Amino acid sequence: MYTLSVSDLNEQIKTLLETSFTRILVEGELSRITFHNSGHIYFTLKDSGSTLKAVMFRGNATKLKFQLKEGMKVILDGAITLYKPRGEYQINCFSIEPSGVGALALAYEQLKEKLSSKGYFDENAKKQLPSFPSKIALITSATGAALQDMLRVANTRYRALAIDVYDVLVQGTQASTTISNAIFIADKKDYDIIIVGRGGGSMEDLWAFNEENVADAIFDASTPIISAVGHEIDWVISDFVADVRAATPSIAMQICLQDSNELYQYLDSIASSFEQSMEQKMYTKGQELEYLHKAYAQHSIQRQLEQKKQDVLQLKEQYYQNIIFQMKHAENEITQIYTKFPHAIRNVLNSKTNQLQNLSRMLESNNPSLKSTTGFAQISQNKKVINIVDLHKGDVFDIQSDTVYLSAKVTKRILK
Repeated sequence: MYTLSVSDLNEQIKTLLETSFTRILVEGELSRITFHNSGHIYFTLKDSGSTLKAVMFRGNATKLKFQLKEGMKVILDGAITLYKPRGEYQINCFSIEPSGVGALALAYEQLKEKLSSKGYFDENAKKQLPSFPSKIALITSATGAALQDMLRVANTRYRALAIDVYDVLVQGTQASTTISNAIFIADKKDYDIIIVGRGGGSMEDLWAFNEENVADAIFDASTPIISAVGHEIDWVISDFVADVRAATPSIAMQICLQDSNELYQYLDSIASSFEQSMEQKMYTKGQELEYLHKAYAQHSIQRQLEQKKQDVLQLKEQYYQNIIFQMKHAENEITQIYTKFPHAIRNVLNSKTNQLQNLSRMLESNNPSLKSTTGFAQISQNKKVINIVDLHKGDVFDIQSDTVYLSAKVTKRILK
């Protein structure tokens, strides 16, 4: 029997496998996924009883529309190969589809969930559209019907508008890059609004507006952006991120542009309202002026002087009346005094006479000359009446009665 080297055996097995399994579809669950710096993806496909190594090289990996995740059930389209240095066989994947759901649908939901968690869809991040834009940018295909529809609406509704068109690819592998670049450039200019859109198509045709780089460009822009992609039933990622979503490109122009005919009618209504308001204000101010005129007449200096003059006359009259009243009151009192005076005088004279008689009697009863003076004399010293107890031995003093005046000296003093 011929003996083979390990390399020869692996080569024969490699040839057998790669010629026998040139294109196969395998369903299983993703496990141990590794995204290599080179761009290749290494992973294991497994089911309940076995595992299979797999690789997806960079050229094919860049075409994936969704994110591979651990535990995801997928269908691999590829060929069996043998890696000779380790003697391991693996499946070289050309494409991968989610099991039970389309790749684009899954990629759409994955990106939608990712951007939602980053706040790309938050209402408080939306910018308001200006009511009267003067300059807008249209990012779309210059040859598409969508552009002509938008220009037609603009020409009908609002001609006082500057429109710049940024010609971009709206489908294909390079479309999202041209769209995001155009948004970045237009946002650096002084546009009031940017409209990003295209006409209808399949999900694959509209896919450029589901790419993350387009979503990033819309979210990062400082200019208000309207997303107008496809028809009413078509919803793409750019619709959720944009400040306003329009069902069609034509509706986008209707949203951002006022109808000139409606504006004329609006201006007419404003003019009528202004006239009515001015008439009402003029009438109101006329009423106020008339009121102020009357108020001024009532409170003018002449009116105040007249009022003060009346007040003075009234006070003068009150003063005269008060004087007359006081004089009459005094006259009545004087009359009463005249009437009562003689009687009062007699009463007073009688009272005083009685008092005088009483005092006379008291005087007579207390007159020293009428009393017994035996043993009584007045003591004085230096012509000043003093009490006997104030004298001391050796003092010279005077003694005086009604009939005798003596000078004496104290020779002995005894206190009792």
